[in-house]
Order: sequence, then structure tokens, then C-alpha cells
Amino acid sequence: MPKLSIAIPHSLSQQEATERLKGLLARVMEKYKSQMSNVEEQWNDNALAFGFSTYGFPIKGKVDVGPSEVTLDGDLPFAAMMFKGKIEQGVRDELEKLLA
Repeated sequence: MPKLSIAIPHSLSQQEATERLKGLLARVMEKYKSQMSNVEEQWNDNALAFGFSTYGFPIKGKVDVGPSEVTLDGDLPFAAMMFKGKIEQGVRDELEKLLA
């Protein structure tokens, strides 16, 4: 399965960055509720394991909130490869806004 890896630097405290990210999946779900199902979100301190299905394809990944950087690593289905750049940029933009 193709990988998606994004790193976003931030100047917040690790706790503040984590708090800002805690509501992100719920907001994404609200915005794209007709396209997402089986949403899973599990926080363990500053690490998030997530998963959901979209258009019948499972997406799974993890987010780690470090002292100066947030990293997102996930798996994309092969069918989404042609959209990888667009997905990556959309996620990056959303994270940058949240962490600004």
C-alpha cells in the first residue's frame, strides 16, 4: 500500500498542539460525512491512531505530536495514488492552519 508522510513544524507547546488536533477528525467527519464511515480515533498521550473508510477504501494512519513538529504517516489505497498529491496538500494545508 502506498504511504503518505507529512511533517509540519509548529511553535506551540506540545500540549497546545495536541489539544488543537484533538477535534480535527470530528471536523473533517462533519465536513465530509457523506464520504466517510467507520471512523476510529484513539489518542494515547501525544499520539493519535486513526482510521476510516472513504468510497469503500480503508485509510489508516498515525499522528505524532512532537515538541516542534507534527508528523502524519498513513497508508493510501492504490486506487487513490493518482490523488496522492492533492490529498497530501489538503492535509498539509489543514494542519498548517490548525497549528498557526
